Amino acid sequence: MKIIVDRTKCTGLGICESLAPDVFEINDDGELVLKTEAVPDGQLADVESAVSGCPTEALRLEQD
Repeated sequence: MKIIVDRTKCTGLGICESLAPDVFEINDDGELVLKTEAVPDGQLADVESAVSGCPTEALRLEQD
């Protein structure tokens, strides 16, 4: 699975970071940084929670 970010929608709220900190990070400028584009083994549930919890719908998952 690949993580797709719509940067025009992302507002840097950090909900994704709180739900999947091994994958998402909000930098000092308030911008989302993906630590990896591919969902790491054992992290799918956390990443799915982050995607569904994004209030701006800036995240989605795509099959490789």
